[in-house]
Amino acid sequence: MGDSTSDKTSRYFGSDGSTPPTRRRFLDYLLGSSALATLGAIVYPIFRFMSPPQVIESTESSVIAAKVAEIPVNSGKIFKFGNKPGILIRTASGEFKAFSAVCTHLECIVQYRGDTKQIWCACHNGQYNLNGKNIGGPPPRPLEEFKVNTRGDDVVVTKA
Repeated sequence: MGDSTSDKTSRYFGSDGSTPPTRRRFLDYLLGSSALATLGAIVYPIFRFMSPPQVIESTESSVIAAKVAEIPVNSGKIFKFGNKPGILIRTASGEFKAFSAVCTHLECIVQYRGDTKQIWCACHNGQYNLNGKNIGGPPPRPLEEFKVNTRGDDVVVTKA
């Protein structure tokens, strides 16, 4: 009629003697899980920000940069060469020259200045001559030079 001590023990403890799940244990589990999830939500974006993105190099070796009539004498034009910009320059003598438009100092975009007849980087006043050689400012290396050909009315730029 009455419960024996062993029956009470098996009701409150598992058959192996472990304690049954309680409300407090469940809440501790929830609190620990949410703290871990919050930590992950903070650490993951920081990790993604600090790891550099994968740069996929363009497989294109030549592009049509412009039409001949688009570029007046002693001017320049930025064009897209794969995933990086290039600069096409028509010198005062009418010759076409093309370079990477990425400054070798801090990777700013360079531009052509007709008044000085130089390629100029506005970030730190880097200067290049019309052969792409660094002649002033902090750029450590010359610009990468590309080959330029005209095919009919198109100006075609090819990696050297």
